[in-house]
Amino acid sequence: MTPRSMVLTLLLALAAVATPALAADDPLPSWNDGAVKTSVMEFVRVVTTEGYAAFVPPEERIAVFDNDGTLWSEKPAYFQRQFAIDRVKTLAGQHPEWKNEQPFKAVLEDDFAALDESGLQGLMQLIMASHAGMTTAQFEQMVSGWLTTALHPRFKKPYTDLVFQPMLELLEYLRASGFETYIVSGGGMDFMRVWSESVYGIPRDHGRTSEPQGDRV
Repeated sequence: MTPRSMVLTLLLALAAVATPALAADDPLPSWNDGAVKTSVMEFVRVVTTEGYAAFVPPEERIAVFDNDGTLWSEKPAYFQRQFAIDRVKTLAGQHPEWKNEQPFKAVLEDDFAALDESGLQGLMQLIMASHAGMTTAQFEQMVSGWLTTALHPRFKKPYTDLVFQPMLELLEYLRASGFETYIVSGGGMDFMRVWSESVYGIPRDHGRTSEPQGDRV
């Protein structure tokens, strides 16, 4: 082996050892290096370092996130809407009148254009019909069961797999820096609390609904 090849071999060996160490020191490994990642890490540094004007005491560190489209996917529709759709189809045998009533007719015929035309009012009708008439424990058990069997129509994966890895890293980074993490979402609290801790590490009681969602959610 020539001296040059020996040096090259040594450099490659050092790189192999150093790369995992560098990755371990990066709290946001899946983020692209650039201004956004740098600004996030700089923000965390200055608000958690005593002596800076922006320093925030640990007891006041709170980070709040939206859910749909922020922490997990929201396409082709909100996942809770898909849960309501599946529940309506399950309950349809008990409601023959739904065959002629919108938005239920659209659901049973998979007419998503008509369902979209029903707007927020139609969504509220689906949620009320599919979420009502059970205790909180029963509802949570139903959501849990749905999440273990339902697959996303496009990706054919469980809905709880369709989370954004960069955001999971950010949540963990913030918690490691003394922040409490919360969700404030248009989704229902009873729906989110079933999986928020196991998927995001966000405790069940750290969720809030930002929009009226009927009696249950």
